[in-house]
Amino acid sequence: MNKIGLIIKREYLHRVSKKSFIIMTLLMPLLMVALVFVPLWLASIKGSEIRNVVVIDATGKYAPLFEDTENYHFSQSQQSLDDYRNNPDKEVYAILNITGDLLANPKAATLYSEKQVPGELSRIVNQTIRTQLEDDKLATFDIANLKEIIEESKVSFDVQTIKWSTDGTEQVSSAEVASIVGMIFTMIVYMFVMIYGAMVMSSVVEEKTSRIMEIMVSSVRPFDLMMGKIIGIGMVGLTQIFMWGILLAVFFAGGSFFFGGSMGMDAEALQQGMQMGAASGVEMEAMNQPGAKIFAMIHTVNFTEIGIFFVIFFIGGYMLYASLFAAIGSAVSNAEDTSQFMAPITILMVFALYAGIYSMDNPDGPLAFWCSMIPFTSPIVMMVRIPFGIPIWEQLLSVVVLYASFIGMIWLSAKIYRVGILMYGKKPSFKEMAKWLKYK
Repeated sequence: MNKIGLIIKREYLHRVSKKSFIIMTLLMPLLMVALVFVPLWLASIKGSEIRNVVVIDATGKYAPLFEDTENYHFSQSQQSLDDYRNNPDKEVYAILNITGDLLANPKAATLYSEKQVPGELSRIVNQTIRTQLEDDKLATFDIANLKEIIEESKVSFDVQTIKWSTDGTEQVSSAEVASIVGMIFTMIVYMFVMIYGAMVMSSVVEEKTSRIMEIMVSSVRPFDLMMGKIIGIGMVGLTQIFMWGILLAVFFAGGSFFFGGSMGMDAEALQQGMQMGAASGVEMEAMNQPGAKIFAMIHTVNFTEIGIFFVIFFIGGYMLYASLFAAIGSAVSNAEDTSQFMAPITILMVFALYAGIYSMDNPDGPLAFWCSMIPFTSPIVMMVRIPFGIPIWEQLLSVVVLYASFIGMIWLSAKIYRVGILMYGKKPSFKEMAKWLKYK
């Protein structure tokens, strides 16, 4: 056990003492936020070029409807489409050719361009023509003020959702908030299992390639060496997650300050107002504050439960996959040979991620339930389901199956590991690795 402890200490201190670990731990949350918002910001930046779109309208009915936008200038032309084909005008970006009544023949409009027509231009053309066709269709019913009647009959409605606990207390809830929280924790589990599992594999391959492994196994059992690496690198991952948790707590504390400094009081007033069935004064004012609403919904998420099970499922999922990665690293002679064995694991992880995404719409459905019980997918799928409030027996059963599976996987991987770390040269096949499991 002392030898395993020494290996754990060496693997842990070697990685957390690196400047790259400290820098990435501090910058990764910012990079993840930038990954989401920077593309949105770049997409909102409009180009300075205004593109000319010519409308050839044989009916003369639709061309006047088109109005200029920030990116497109519409102009009506009396020339034919063949004139533009025979003598192309480089200043013209696209040509909208309308040959007849679009209500009678929707195929009578065609948009031509030398380049692929952008989605924005297609939406402008479709929306402009669709609005006119709707008016034309309403006019055929010959009912006075029909359009105004239809507009007045439109009602915006968003049902309020309440979590009703067993003791009778009520809390405002949101499926969107639960989905976002679940997806964030799911992505963290997916990312960390892949990153730190691959780190275990690369460490084994590196030591095997440099022949340091031959010296190490002369004084340490292969099983102790493998477990020391897996646990040590896993502790690095938990350290990083813990530091992220502190940064997240600081973020929420800052958020409560920027949303008026009294978010807690507003959220409490909001809850009291809903429980009384009516709200007035402070309660009504609290309901009208978007910041209070958002944070009140976030408060309905049991972060204590999620945090505990997140650590439990992260450890179980990491140990399961890290043992596989360690076995793969021991079986190959260089990093290039790992692709053959990595492909099935990567496909399995991607499937688990997609199963988690599709489980958000139906967290109690068959896909969500069974994938949260299968050990190779449960660490990812279960983190999507927990924010929605699933029975505790399902969570505990999933944990038991996961931990029993990773213990069995470690036992099998250790058999491959003890043979593979001293094998060089030929890349083993799956059949040959299966034979290693029978060795005593």
